[in-house]
Amino acid sequence: MVDLLGRAGLLDEAHQMIRNMPMEANAIVWGALLGACRIHRDTQLSELVLKQLIELEPWNSGNYVLLSNIYSTNLKWDEAAKIRLSMNDKGIQKPPGCSWIEVEGIIHEFLVGDKYHPLSEKIYAKLDELTKKMKVAGYIPTTDYVLFDIEEEEKEHFLGCHSEKLAIAFGLISTPPTTVIRVVKNLKSLW
Repeated sequence: MVDLLGRAGLLDEAHQMIRNMPMEANAIVWGALLGACRIHRDTQLSELVLKQLIELEPWNSGNYVLLSNIYSTNLKWDEAAKIRLSMNDKGIQKPPGCSWIEVEGIIHEFLVGDKYHPLSEKIYAKLDELTKKMKVAGYIPTTDYVLFDIEEEEKEHFLGCHSEKLAIAFGLISTPPTTVIRVVKNLKSLW
């Protein structure tokens, strides 16, 4: 219910529901509210939620990263940097996003900006080709969630280098056109 209220933008109602629960809310409940704070860019409530999550899961890097991302999307670069510094001070590290794709029985692994694959030149050429086609079709990259204080063109570059996009481009150049491409991430699955 907290997740539904939060996604609908009813953050105060979701927070009130948590406070009125007959039992202590767990990290899943607080995490749902933090995710809603990110969607609706509520930095004030997200700070409060993060305090609760740190009490429950002081080791969970995802909570810190999410708050840092909320600050970044609101252009609060100093606050985002403080959260990242706090993570470093506490020895908390975010695992890097990683994607895998199986082609002809071989698992291929990609990291963001990866150039180690033997076909990386062809992979990036395919990404460039796809990006050009999408822009001609009217696609405008959403750079709001590139969480660095950099120019718009650089943000678009970062978006094109995600591990899942590299894996998909590899799948497109390595398989027949009718092949189903499945990419698995260490953080979520894409189908």
